[in-house]
Amino acid sequence: MAAMQVLYEAEGWGMGQLVVDDGRVVWHELPWPRAGGPLSTPSQPPTHPGHGAGAAAVLSPNASGQGGGFVAEVVRLLQAYFAGGSPPLEDVPVDLEYETPFLSRCAAALRAVPRGEVVTYGELAALAGAPGAARAAGSFCARNRLGLFVPCHRVVAAGDLGSYGSYGVAYKRRLLTLEGSTNALG
Repeated sequence: MAAMQVLYEAEGWGMGQLVVDDGRVVWHELPWPRAGGPLSTPSQPPTHPGHGAGAAAVLSPNASGQGGGFVAEVVRLLQAYFAGGSPPLEDVPVDLEYETPFLSRCAAALRAVPRGEVVTYGELAALAGAPGAARAAGSFCARNRLGLFVPCHRVVAAGDLGSYGSYGVAYKRRLLTLEGSTNALG
């Protein structure tokens, strides 16, 4: 099966994008607010790496009927999440193969952080078996390609929320609030 790109709409959040290959999510771009939406437009829109000429593009504001059972189910779970539900996103098969064992351990550790809870960059590094590697954990989060499935929005700085790339701190706060985190006001 060739990689498939799917756009989906999350009401009140905007358009998100999935790239699915071989029954697992290999890339997830969080919904991007439309002009005039609840968040200001970041300076640079998110992008994902190309997945070859064989990637089939499915452009649909409601992708639930596109791409068969797996894609439809993942889109349904994401839409439920953004509507305030608690779908089991941690059960969705994703590509956790990274360049180094530390990065793979960061992804696995972060998938285990429960909804509504946060860890610091230092705590994530320790959970990944490298205490003292907070900066490396931060670098991992900065280039996360599996937003929500590897929930880097649940990683905060020691004294505040920290950053959230081109989405900005307001988006991170909104995700944490959606999940019922008491740390969303940081």
